[in-house]
Amino acid sequence: MKGPVPSPTAAARVIPVGGGKGGVGKSFVTANLAASLAQQGKRVVAIDGDLEGANLHTCLGVPKPRCSLADFVAHRRDDLEDLLLETPFPNLRLIAATHGNLGTPQPGHARRVRMVRAMRSLDADFVLLDLGAGTHSAVMDYFMVGDDGLVVISPEPTSVENAYSFLRAAFYRRLRLAMASHAMQEIVVLAMDQHNERGIRTPLDLLHEIEASDPEEGKRFVETMKAFRPRIVINEAYTAEDVKLGFAIQSVARKFFGIECDYIGYVNHDEKARQSVRDRRPLVESYPESDAAIYLNRIAKKIAAEPIRVG
Repeated sequence: MKGPVPSPTAAARVIPVGGGKGGVGKSFVTANLAASLAQQGKRVVAIDGDLEGANLHTCLGVPKPRCSLADFVAHRRDDLEDLLLETPFPNLRLIAATHGNLGTPQPGHARRVRMVRAMRSLDADFVLLDLGAGTHSAVMDYFMVGDDGLVVISPEPTSVENAYSFLRAAFYRRLRLAMASHAMQEIVVLAMDQHNERGIRTPLDLLHEIEASDPEEGKRFVETMKAFRPRIVINEAYTAEDVKLGFAIQSVARKFFGIECDYIGYVNHDEKARQSVRDRRPLVESYPESDAAIYLNRIAKKIAAEPIRVG
C-alpha cells in the first residue's frame, strides 16, 4: 500500500554520494539508488557533479546529453530546471555533466551556493548528487549541504584510507563554517594540517583545544559533531570480512575522529553488475533478481524510510 504523496512544494531531499577515491563505484551506486527510489514511486533527479569525469549519463542510458551542468557553471544557463533530461525510466530525470571546461571545471563558491539552493527547489522528492573524487572544496561543499551524505567505499586499503581522509576533510570544512569567532576558525584551519605545531591530530584533539580557548565555541563544536552523521556503503564486497568493514570504519571514525557514521548496507560483488554497466542500464532495472540488486534496493528503502534530520 502506497503512503501519502509528498507535497510538491516540499524541498527536495539532497543526498550527495562521495568517497574520496575514484573507481569505488560512486556512479554505479548513485544510478541504482536513483532508479530504485524511482521504482518506489518517488520523483527523483540524479545529478552528475563530476565535471572532470562525468559518466552518470552512461549508467542511466542517456547517450548524448543535449545540455549539462557545465552550462550552468559557464553561466550559459541560469536555471537548473533547463538542464533536466528524461531518462528511459519513469520518475527519474538526469542533469548530466558532459562538455565541461577543462580550464575551469568547478564552479566558484557563489555559483556553488546558487546551485545548492536550486537543487533543493527542483520538482523532486530526492536529488542524488554523484560527486567527483578527492577533497576539492567544491566536493566538500556539496557533501556538507546534503541531508544525509553517503560515503561509498570498496574493500581495499587505498579506498579505506581515502575514505578516512574524505570524512575528516568534510567534517573540518563543516566545522570551520560553524564556528562564530574568527580566532576559532583559524584554529580549525590550522588543524587541517596534520603536522601543525600545536599537535592537533584528530577532531577530538581539536575539540579539547577549542573548549580550552572558548567554552561557548566548544558547545557549538559538539553540536556540529552530533549533526555530522555520514552514512557508509561498502561496494563490491567479496567476503564476510568485507561486509564487516563497514562496522570497523564506524568504530575507527568514532574512536579517533569522534564522528558517528551510520553503516546502512553493502553491495556484494556480482558479475551481473558489470554486465549492467556494459548494457548502460541500472542493475535494479536490468537484473532485479540479482543479489547485488536486492542489496541496492534494501539501501534505497532505508533512505526512503528515514526522516530528514534537522541540525
